[in-house]
Amino acid sequence: MGGLALDAAWLFAAFLLLVVVLAAALATRRYLLERGGATVECGLRHPAGRGAWRLGVASYQGDELCWYGALDVRFRPEQVLHRRSLTVQSRRPSLAADASVLGADRVVVELSTGDSDNVELAMTEEAFTGFLSWLEASPPGSHLSGMA
Repeated sequence: MGGLALDAAWLFAAFLLLVVVLAAALATRRYLLERGGATVECGLRHPAGRGAWRLGVASYQGDELCWYGALDVRFRPEQVLHRRSLTVQSRRPSLAADASVLGADRVVVELSTGDSDNVELAMTEEAFTGFLSWLEASPPGSHLSGMA
């Protein structure tokens, strides 16, 4: 009986260690993403209005908005939105059903990405103001860089 309890204790200790290592990995990833600057907490729903909300971090990287899932361990973005193809379709405050997932006081923005399905982003009012500034701040002639 004592051996079974000892095995259970080791199994629990190994599980606890795994949880701590995963939490440290997620925290380190988040720190490294935010170290580059220009990141905001941002929910994403794709396709707009029908998909499930996913929590994550959006990072402004030149002419791209890169979205990283909150519980993903990869350093590659799950969604990349190109500034030149984005158009704001609508803006609304988050609904009560959305607030349970996203948190209170979020702005939900529906974006046309040039694809057939639109995307929704949910962010704070301050982050939305920054997003609009980034969207409108494309350097003159930047859309010509792909032409040769």
